[in-house]
Amino acid sequence: MKYHGILDKATVNEGFRSKRRTITALILGLILGFCIAKYLLPPHTTTIVEKTPKNNILAQTLYHEVRILCWILTTPQNHEEKAKHVKATWGKRCNMLLFMSTAEDPELGSVALPVPEGRDYLWGKTKEAFKYVYKHHFNDADWFLKADDDTYTIVENLRFLLYPYSPNDPIYFGCRYNKYAKQGYMAGGSGYVLSKEAVRRFVEEAIPNATLCKQANTGAEDAEIGICLEKVNVTAVDSRDIHGRGKFFPFSPEHHMFPSKNKQYWYWKLIYYKTHEGLNCCSDNAVGFHYVKPKEMYVLDYLIYNLHPYGITYAQEPLPQKIKTIESSQSDIE
Repeated sequence: MKYHGILDKATVNEGFRSKRRTITALILGLILGFCIAKYLLPPHTTTIVEKTPKNNILAQTLYHEVRILCWILTTPQNHEEKAKHVKATWGKRCNMLLFMSTAEDPELGSVALPVPEGRDYLWGKTKEAFKYVYKHHFNDADWFLKADDDTYTIVENLRFLLYPYSPNDPIYFGCRYNKYAKQGYMAGGSGYVLSKEAVRRFVEEAIPNATLCKQANTGAEDAEIGICLEKVNVTAVDSRDIHGRGKFFPFSPEHHMFPSKNKQYWYWKLIYYKTHEGLNCCSDNAVGFHYVKPKEMYVLDYLIYNLHPYGITYAQEPLPQKIKTIESSQSDIE
């Protein structure tokens, strides 16, 4: 009996130890899983299910009527860190999405441009990117958006902005700065949009001509393209709303709501139009923001496309009339 009692006690103790090991392993597994989900897995591995709007007929109509090709300026080291998050969020709402880099990436779908890598060669990459788009996709879209891999664009608002204009007019839009060209130039980070005719003039007339465009690949791409476009008579269009609020922004939303008060800051010296501060900084139909981190892109996607205050609906702003000439539209705005 004594022998059997000792055996039973050992067996029970072993059972307790086995249970403790199981529970410990389970807890460690949960902790490890949480860490992997929080710190290792990219945000878009968790699918964000967008709500199906009750009435998106107008947005779908504009999708087919205002065709936008979006090309994103990126680098090989940013394919995984930034570019793929553009693809997972706002980029999917473009009619066509391309990533311009110096290395091919089948998963991302990037184009390897024949230009050295580095910030000093952004002008060269921009020229080669537009040449590639013109050669391979010129007839696939009517408008061509250049954006960075840390730009966030509300594509539906861009279509609304572009709707009254003809892509056959030589025009372009963006956050307008006041230097280097008489009409200024559009900031690269917030994204700028060229009409079909503007792209044609840039690629066919401006780039090959040394008197119109800088032939070297070094330089600030947004300033250089602004100089080139002015020389081939592409008009920089005022994209502000009827209240004078901008639609393209070189910083994230919070930086425009709470801007630097230092009037010596470069932004205040370069901005073409008088800007507003606080909640009145930005148009209700804002188009693009810059310096948006990957996680913030998912937050913006949720806030814009999923979150709706219950019981509140907004009147749909009607589409504007088509514009006959750029000159008349500019005089109406200014």
